[in-house]
Amino acid sequence: MNLSEKSCTSCRADALPLILSEAELLLQKTPGWQLLGNGARLERRFVFKNFAEALVFVNQVGDVAERQAHHPNISFGWGYASVLLYTHKIDGLHENDFIMAARINELYGGD
Repeated sequence: MNLSEKSCTSCRADALPLILSEAELLLQKTPGWQLLGNGARLERRFVFKNFAEALVFVNQVGDVAERQAHHPNISFGWGYASVLLYTHKIDGLHENDFIMAARINELYGGD
């Protein structure tokens, strides 16, 4: 099953974050994203033709985040949007972060 076909699951506060090697394996399934903080964060910058396109994308990401109950940090401006994912409850990465990354990639154009 592709990551984008999965749904985010509730993460318990005592869940362990992914170790770097696990995150690196999942990263292979989420093109364009990069690991930060020794594998504790996942980030991607998206490029658009103008502010309006970036805003539409950010709103679409927000809709998916609400449906999945998994909320990224998003910053955007004229021609770009940056999305930072991690699971706040465990202060690290969980499979849910990669599910969201895959779903966000689909919004951007399936890459």
